Formats: sequence, structure tokens, C-alpha cells
Amino acid sequence: MVKAGRLTQRDIARLAGVSQATVSLVLNDAKAAEGRIPEETRERVQKAIKETGYVADPIARRMAKGLNRILGVFTYEPAFPSAQADFFLPFLLGIEETAQQSRYDLLLLTGAGASKKRKIFDENNRLRLADGCVILGRDFDRAELKQLVKGDYPFVAVGRREDAGGPVPYVGADYASATARLVELARTKGHGRIAYVGPSKGPESSIDRWRGFNDALPGADLVLHIPTVGGPAAEVLARIRESGATVAFFTELADAVVVDAAARSQNLSVPDDLSIVVLGSHIRPAQTGTQFTTFSVPREEMARRATAMLVERIENNGAGGQVLLPCETVEGQTLGAPSNRKR
Repeated sequence: MVKAGRLTQRDIARLAGVSQATVSLVLNDAKAAEGRIPEETRERVQKAIKETGYVADPIARRMAKGLNRILGVFTYEPAFPSAQADFFLPFLLGIEETAQQSRYDLLLLTGAGASKKRKIFDENNRLRLADGCVILGRDFDRAELKQLVKGDYPFVAVGRREDAGGPVPYVGADYASATARLVELARTKGHGRIAYVGPSKGPESSIDRWRGFNDALPGADLVLHIPTVGGPAAEVLARIRESGATVAFFTELADAVVVDAAARSQNLSVPDDLSIVVLGSHIRPAQTGTQFTTFSVPREEMARRATAMLVERIENNGAGGQVLLPCETVEGQTLGAPSNRKR
């Protein structure tokens, strides 16, 4: 008979016919329990927990393990506005899935302080509420990254990051190799005059694309480089046509979409009159109306691996690592052989 009132581990141990230490091990360290406690014993403990509705005291568990079983998620840009939703959603799905499998809750950290710019280390820093943090964003704050690397707080970045006073643990996408393959694909189709629309500097993702592009360029000519699209799509299209480029590589899908629309409005054929390649896409073809030649970015898998790496850092004091995942080429409908038509 279990006494009335709040259940304790001692009560569960008595019902299951085991020691309190065995109950504690089953509750607090499932992996260790699998190796040290017979399956039949673990099942008896779990049955007693289920039948009594016992819920372990979270404060006691935290004191025993030193953990809150909470993973933080920090994004340098808002994760949920509609304009960004398709970019962040796969990451959030991957993080949530792995956190659930690892028995962690999630805490979304917005860094909301007096400044409009999001910061991890603002005056209302709540980072330590979580046992560790997954960090997302197109462009990280370098000073904050250095502070994280120098400290003892477990974190993992989603996306490749340069060293910041030491190695940054991350899981990223191999944009350089994926971009190089698309350039090589364009060259095998006969393209020798190429335009590039996008930055060569800035975040690591931009640098990686530019590096992969240049690595595969020898033997072809870069006839036009537009670092930023500041004017109407028709003007960008005119500059590409005037340069004599037969294919244009875009780092931003949104820029490719409007230039593609401008070309079609002028009765130009894509890809016959101009081929268009996008260096990584997170939008489904049905959303753009055009199935661009591109590569797919494994966003969910990046997030899963980053979250698993974070859990390893938290639970086993792992140093983390630096992992680049491959991006699959998507041939699409916008890269063809260059036309002999007069431009």
C-alpha cells in the first residue's frame, strides 16, 4: 500500500520491488540504465510509474543531473514572419524532432532588449535558463560568437562559421561544392559567358558560394558581376543581356524570380534566350511558378545534426565538431544549351 499524499521515488521502489537507486537511475539516465539494469527490472519500474501517475520532481532531477532538460533556440532574424517562414521552418522542425527524441523541451530566445537588433548577450540575458543553445541566422554577431567560444556555455551554430577566437561548433551545408557542380553543369551545356548576381563578401554562406563559383570558372568568362540588386528587374535583365552572358547565377531566389518574370514579359525564352541558375532554394516549385535549376539545402538534417551535437556537448562535455552536409543538385527547367539567336 502506498501512503496518501505526494508519491516519492521510495514509494515507486517499494511497488516495483527494487532499490531507490534503481528507480533514480531509470528516471535520470535512461542510457546508463539500459546497460546496467535488466530489461525486466526496468519494465517493472516503468509500470509502477505509469500505474501511479508518478511525476519526478523537476527540481530534484535538475539537482541530480545539473540539467534543466531545456534547449535554447536563438535566431538573429525573426523566425515566424511570413516572409521568412519558408527559410526557418525546416530548421525549427529538425530541432523540435531531435529535442523530443532526446527528451528536451525547447525555449525560443529572442534577445529582445532596448535595441531593435537581436543580441544573445543583452541586458535581459536568459541564456542560462537553457542547458545549451542552437543558434540560427544568416549573419551572426562576431563579437557574440567570440564570447560564446571563450565561455563554457554549450552551443552549436547552424551554418558554417569562421573561427572566432577558436573553432566554432557547427553543422552547415557545403555551398561551395554545390555551386561548383552547377557551374560545371552549365559549362557542359556550352555556356562560356556567365553573369553572377549576388555578393562576394559578407556572411560565410555568401563567401562559400562565391568561392565555389570561382573554383569552377576557369575556361569560362565572368562577363558581369552584380553584387546587389538595387533597381527594377527589367534593368538587371538589360544589364545581363548587354553583357552577352548566356547564363546568370543568382544567390537569391527572389532576385531570380523577378528577373525570370521580366524576361518572360519581354517574350524572351528561359532557358533558350537566357538560362537562370539559383544557388540554393528553400521554396517549392509550386510557390514560384518556375522550376529553377538549383541545389537543395538540407535544412532539416542540418538542424537535426546540430541539435544532436548540442545534446552530446551538454551530456558528455563534447567539444562539438564542424560538419558540412552535401547539397543535392536539382536540374530544374531553367538551364539549357545557349541559343544562337542574336542578342
